[in-house]
Amino acid sequence: MAPSTSPARAWVGTVLFLFLAPGVVAGFIPWLISGWRWRDWGSAAGIVAVSSWIAIGVGVAFLLHAFALFALHRGTPAPIAPTQTLVVTGVYRFVRNPMYLSVLSIILGQALLFASWALVIYALLALTAVVAFVKGYEEPTLTETYGEQYLTYRRNVPGWWPRLTPWHG
Repeated sequence: MAPSTSPARAWVGTVLFLFLAPGVVAGFIPWLISGWRWRDWGSAAGIVAVSSWIAIGVGVAFLLHAFALFALHRGTPAPIAPTQTLVVTGVYRFVRNPMYLSVLSIILGQALLFASWALVIYALLALTAVVAFVKGYEEPTLTETYGEQYLTYRRNVPGWWPRLTPWHG
């Protein structure tokens, strides 16, 4: 288990990691790839813009919510400064990997908004890297750290496709 962290340190670390990890993956790199140049969608521009901004907005909202849960549990999402307890509240009651799904939603929203196939390919590469990280490091580490508590959570909450109802474990 991780040592207990002060609330202030947990919030600072969480915000810092937010900018360093998803800020780079879902913001800076997509900007490098697409230049955030708007594309003319013609008569479909309205629906495309609304759909894009919904995907981006929902992704940002869920990402911020998931990050805040780590700070509230006196840790960070960063592997070097984890929480002392397994985070299974809020959005984590519906899906085990909401941060990764949120980042993917943000990237795909930008791909649609900027009509960028390069961003779609980047999203697929990012998803591949994330799944490899989750399977190769995160799940084994959580199993070793939290044991049966994590295994029970894992049996009841899907990793990638959210439940329709919250898990009350």
